[in-house]
Amino acid sequence: MDDMDITDIWRAASMMIGFYGEDAVLRAAIRSDALLEQGDMEGFFAWKRIARAIDDLARSEIRPGEYEH
Repeated sequence: MDDMDITDIWRAASMMIGFYGEDAVLRAAIRSDALLEQGDMEGFFAWKRIARAIDDLARSEIRPGEYEH
C-alpha cells in the first residue's frame, strides 16, 4: 500500500505527539485530508495509519488520577 513500514509509522506518531501534544491526532487528520484532496492516496493512507498510531499511543499513557487495570 505504501512505503512506510510499521517502525516508520510509530516513529512518526511519537514525533507528532512530541511536537503537537494533545493536538497530534488532529494535525495528522488534517494532513491526511489535505493529501486526499490532492489525490495522493498513498500519503492519505500513510497519515491515516499515523493518526491511528497516535491515538493508540495516547490511550496507552496513564493520565493523572487514572490507574492501570
